[in-house]
Amino acid sequence: MDETVFRSDTVLSDIHLHTANRRHFMVRLNAVGQPVFLSQFKLLLDESQRDPQKEERGQNASLGCRSRSEEELIAEGRAGAEDSPDSPENKGDLCRGFEALLDEDGDLQVVRKAPLPPAGDEDQTRTKACPIILTKNGDVLEEEEHGSNGCNVVKIEHTMATPLEDVGKQVWRGAFLLADYILSKQDLFRGCTVLELGGGIGFVSIIMAKAAKTIYCTDVGEDLLSMCERNVALNKHITEPTGSEIRVKKLDWQQDDFCTDPEDCFSWSEKEIAELHDLTTVILAADVFYDDDLTDAFFKMLSRITSNLRNSCTIYFSIEKRFNFTLRQMDVVCEAYSHFQSTLDELLKTSNGEMRFSVQPVELSFPQHIVYERVPQLELWKLRAQKISGGSRPQTPRD
Repeated sequence: MDETVFRSDTVLSDIHLHTANRRHFMVRLNAVGQPVFLSQFKLLLDESQRDPQKEERGQNASLGCRSRSEEELIAEGRAGAEDSPDSPENKGDLCRGFEALLDEDGDLQVVRKAPLPPAGDEDQTRTKACPIILTKNGDVLEEEEHGSNGCNVVKIEHTMATPLEDVGKQVWRGAFLLADYILSKQDLFRGCTVLELGGGIGFVSIIMAKAAKTIYCTDVGEDLLSMCERNVALNKHITEPTGSEIRVKKLDWQQDDFCTDPEDCFSWSEKEIAELHDLTTVILAADVFYDDDLTDAFFKMLSRITSNLRNSCTIYFSIEKRFNFTLRQMDVVCEAYSHFQSTLDELLKTSNGEMRFSVQPVELSFPQHIVYERVPQLELWKLRAQKISGGSRPQTPRD
């Protein structure tokens, strides 16, 4: 553990900056030497429960001692002045209140949180947030779940601060947005067969198990798929009451064929491929449009799969626009989102006599059931892949 360090080119999801359970549990190292954490996320499905934004603020406050902010200090100064508006003493106190916020150059000083007490000191005002190494087989979240509805708690193994190629091992806001929509519209997905592309650690598929009958959660990388499979096992309390089944499978967007290698534990059987084509009516994708090459591969794979389906299909995908300054344009732009839009436009123009595509944005007016910040950069799209009557159905993904 002492030798584990994060590289300088790593990325960190904002979800991990607002911990849902006040502390993360470090479980082990995965195959590539990254720490694996186990966190729980509570689903706020009861209308009597608190607003997610208030819940988030309360959890953030519980992480450490609460220091007085600049606004509070200013308010205190104003209160003193209002007690006696004409009092020179109070006016002087107000001025000194403002001066206390400035450094010797006149710049505003940021009030920092109080430091941790020295080792050995008893201080019950702060909840320690350091990771705890746990055994793999223990019920590590039993204490956290005490007094709560276990059916509304999702347990997730994940990593933090990964290289770009391993971002599927993290939890992202786009997954929470799509999960919110599923929780709000469960009747739309009741009894469906669902395919998730780029499912990562499986959060969206696990939420979908509250309504759908069969979910194929797909991605690439044995280590990631193993983590996803463990998460499915951790959340049997969600899948078993509904009789849903989540099948974790390998699906590489840059390959034309499904993996049918019997030596691969995440390969497809011929029966599963046939069932996927015959029964699927919903496809999901959460926060997968961050690399231009992967975006191109995604839409090519989507076109191949939908052309093989027996029925028309609805695709839901969430995306978060991420703005960066680029030297090429000398401006703050969102290149990944621009490429996503242009590639989507090309798909809508595609017409092979068998499929017709239409798209529309989804209004984010549905309730928020998970604690996260629903920022303006988050978007949800609904793409309809409609079979044209009379078109012949291809028999293999390569077609």
